Amino acid sequence: MKLTFKKDNLLNGLNIVSKAIPSKTTMSILECILIDASAGEIKLTGNDMEMGIETKVDGEILEKGKIALDAKLFYEIIRKLSADDSVVSIESDEKFNTTISCENSVFNIQGRDGEEFSYLPFIERDHYICLSQFTLKEAIRQTIFSIAVNDSNKMMSGELFEVIGNELRVISLDGHRISIRKIVLKDNYQNTKVIVPGKTLTEISKILNGDNEKEVLIFFSHNHILFEFDHTIVVSRLIEGEYFRIDNMLSNDYETKVTVNKREFLDCIDRAMILIRESDRKPIILNVEDEKISLKVKSAFGSMNAEVMIHKTGQDIMIAFNPKFLIDALKAIDDENVDLYMMNPKSPCFIRDEEGKYIYLILPVNFIAE
Repeated sequence: MKLTFKKDNLLNGLNIVSKAIPSKTTMSILECILIDASAGEIKLTGNDMEMGIETKVDGEILEKGKIALDAKLFYEIIRKLSADDSVVSIESDEKFNTTISCENSVFNIQGRDGEEFSYLPFIERDHYICLSQFTLKEAIRQTIFSIAVNDSNKMMSGELFEVIGNELRVISLDGHRISIRKIVLKDNYQNTKVIVPGKTLTEISKILNGDNEKEVLIFFSHNHILFEFDHTIVVSRLIEGEYFRIDNMLSNDYETKVTVNKREFLDCIDRAMILIRESDRKPIILNVEDEKISLKVKSAFGSMNAEVMIHKTGQDIMIAFNPKFLIDALKAIDDENVDLYMMNPKSPCFIRDEEGKYIYLILPVNFIAE
C-alpha cells in the first residue's frame, strides 16, 4: 500500500476516528486505526465494539491496500509533523512494515493486517430521520448534562430519542432532574423509541460542525443507531430496555409561576457558586415574593444574599435547589426570559416555554429556613 495526504486532511480524519479508540481493552487490534484504501477511496476507522467511527479522507492512492496502525503512535507522529499543508506519505509492505515520511522526517513502525480489524456492523438504511447538524448538536448540548454518570442504572447513562410523526423528543434524566427538547422535523417518519448511550452523543457533538445548512441522517435498527454526516458515519450500540415513563412525571399544575430575566437570574446563581464546593452540597434557597426572588446561600466559606426582580402570579413560596442544576438548565435555554412553575417546596420545579420546545424538571432539596 502506498498513499499520500495533505497533513491537515489526515490529521482531521485521525481526530475524528480517535474518539472511538478504547482507553482500555483486552483486544489489542482495537487500539489501532484501520486505513482502508482497497476500493478506490481512503477510509479511516476506529472501533471500540460499542461505538465505531468511519470517515473518508482526501488523499492519493498510489498502491491499494489496507493496514491497521497503533492509534496513539500514528496520531502523535502525524500531529508532530511540520506544516499543515505538507505532504505525508504512508507506505507498507507485505509484512506490514510501515514507513511514514514527511519532508525531512521518516518514521518506520510495525503495522498489523487490516483483515484482523473489527468492521462496523451493517445497518439497513430504510428506517431513518433527517435533521440539520446544528439542530442535533444543539439538542445534545441542551440535554446531555442531565444523564447519570457512572450510575448502576444503565438507562440513565443514555438519552431517549423518540420520534412521533414529524417530532423528535430528546430526553435525559439522572434521578434528580429531567431535560426534554422537542424538535419539529421537516417530514413525517416512522414512530421510534431508542436509548442512545451518552458517550456516543458526546463524541458526535464534538465532531459535528454545527452547520445549519448541512444535514445528518440518523438510521435505526434493532440494536444499533447510525449517524451519517459529511464524510463520516458513527455506529453505536443502543441501550436495551424500556425507558422511564416520562410523561407520567410531568404536570401542568402549579401554585406559583415566576417569569424572570434569564441572564440576571443565571448570573446571580453563578455568583453564589463561589461559596460552594462540590463536597458541600449546599443548596441555594429561593424566596419568591410579589416582585422579587431573594436568593440565599450559606456555606463554610461565607454567605451571600441577592435579589432579582420578577413577574409572579400565584402564591409566595420558599424553595431550595442544587444550584448547579439550575445553572445547567438556564445555560441550555436561549430565551431572554424564562418561566418557572412551582407547586410547593417538596414538588418539582418546571422550567418550560409555552410552545413546549423545552422542559426542564428539577427536584427541590430539603433546607432549614433561618
